[in-house]
Amino acid sequence: MNCHTIEKDSFIAGQSLPIDPMQKQTAVLTALTLIISCSFVLSATDTPETRRREAERYLQAGPPKAMFEDVADKMAANLPADQRQQFKRVMTTQLDIAALSKAMMDAMVKNFTTEELKALADFYGSPIGKSAMQKFGAYMADIMPVVQAEIMKAAAKMNH
Repeated sequence: MNCHTIEKDSFIAGQSLPIDPMQKQTAVLTALTLIISCSFVLSATDTPETRRREAERYLQAGPPKAMFEDVADKMAANLPADQRQQFKRVMTTQLDIAALSKAMMDAMVKNFTTEELKALADFYGSPIGKSAMQKFGAYMADIMPVVQAEIMKAAAKMNH
């Protein structure tokens, strides 16, 4: 077997190691195979199971029940005073939170990648994400009257 001494391939400072060109080729092919295999494994982790796991983490960071209670509380502020308590009671006792949570979970698994869901769960689980989530009810309360008014205007145009 013919060996060549290649200093740039030396792993020991100041010494040259004999490297067979065939060994070098084999090492390069092995490294490329590992890199390709690793990238395939990483991209293959986007499955319904991994999406569901990350969606569960997201829903734990911002539980639907707490979110709907907050939205109901903030939206009630836009109603006449004599209707606020009844609205909050209906919105917090009559909504099927389990059905809403399942619908949210199914829609997240269908529409987002594992990586996206992981990012959402990481963000909403962080202090800044939790702070943003606490403001979501007020945000919805602010925009809901405008959304409703615009929907009513659009619906009225359909009848003309």
